Amino acid sequence: MGDRLKGRVAIVTGAARGIGRGVALQMAEEGAAIVVADFGGNLDGSGQDQGPSDQVVQEIKAMGGRAIAHYGDVSKFADMKDLVDTTMKEFGRVDALCHVAGILRDRMVFNMTEEEWDAVLNVHLKGAFNTVRNVLPPMLKQQYGRILLFSSGSGLGSTGQANYSAAKEGMVGFARALSRELGPHGIAVNAVYPGGNTRMTQSVPAAAAQIRAAAGILRQGRPVSAAAAPAPDGPSPRDPENNAPSVTWLCSEAGGAISGHVIGTSGWQASRYHPRQVVKSIHQPRFWTVAELAKAVPDQLLDGVPNPAPKLQPKEGEA
Repeated sequence: MGDRLKGRVAIVTGAARGIGRGVALQMAEEGAAIVVADFGGNLDGSGQDQGPSDQVVQEIKAMGGRAIAHYGDVSKFADMKDLVDTTMKEFGRVDALCHVAGILRDRMVFNMTEEEWDAVLNVHLKGAFNTVRNVLPPMLKQQYGRILLFSSGSGLGSTGQANYSAAKEGMVGFARALSRELGPHGIAVNAVYPGGNTRMTQSVPAAAAQIRAAAGILRQGRPVSAAAAPAPDGPSPRDPENNAPSVTWLCSEAGGAISGHVIGTSGWQASRYHPRQVVKSIHQPRFWTVAELAKAVPDQLLDGVPNPAPKLQPKEGEA
């Protein structure tokens, strides 16, 4: 075991499985006491299985670490208040928050229900607020903290995931705003683009991936067919545990040097994404007319920019 997080206490939501589990175990190996915060629900939102959370707690204790489980729902403010209250009662402080918990409700927006929209936004984005808002009082009191909000490359736009994309990109804006507000208090905040072959990614129907690939639609910045390629035998860049080392370092004291950024932790590399900025503009010393823009925008502003979702061509024999 290392000691980069010795004496620190970390809350990890969604820590019972997948990426969150890997993060919790890695942080425990570096000396942190861990609160395994996981509702234990099924992918469809039903049930509440506490077994996986308890198993992670036992794994941490078996390696000589300290850990407790909490089974609250991140979408409920009162549950997250109880999460922090329980953490403070058990460990006396909280130094890091990793909001990993998430769900999918994949559907094209013209078929999406209000419940499918609300469910995803509530877990990801409202869950981010609920956890952050409740963890801040002890962090502000101690003038120290590390907050990582797990976003996704899908926030840049992923077909069939309008709800998920909106929630994940919203978390990037939330993280950047928090970094400005909390930086003077010794609290570093970053968004994370993770990746890995988890039960959530495995739940995306193969038919949906095939439709996206046939349409030439990119998913998370690469063709769907490439994203769906099977992993080789043995260690793979798609292993969810690959995210844990970068996340753990960002939660260390040294990791506080980075705040307000989007950090990619997927695979066998660490990445820093460039903040959005103007890449090209057109201007003239007076008011534009619509007719002028009709020519200038495609000829100048969008010159060389590909359409990420070209219109489907009719099949042979169709009009």
